[in-house]
Amino acid sequence: MGGSIAAIGMSLAVIGAGIGIGNIGAKAMEAIARQPEAVGDIRANMILMAALVEGAALIAIILSYLTA
Repeated sequence: MGGSIAAIGMSLAVIGAGIGIGNIGAKAMEAIARQPEAVGDIRANMILMAALVEGAALIAIILSYLTA
């Protein structure tokens, strides 16, 4: 039973991270379309936020695995 609960927790972490990174990319593209001269700053912030979301998802996956 513990393994299936851990698998559900891991899958929710991955799904949440995928949705979050997708939203970050979409909003960054909208911002670049509105203000093309700020593409460098927007891209840097987008990469930083995607890395933070991915790190949080990795921590959630590891904690789900360890608590099983």
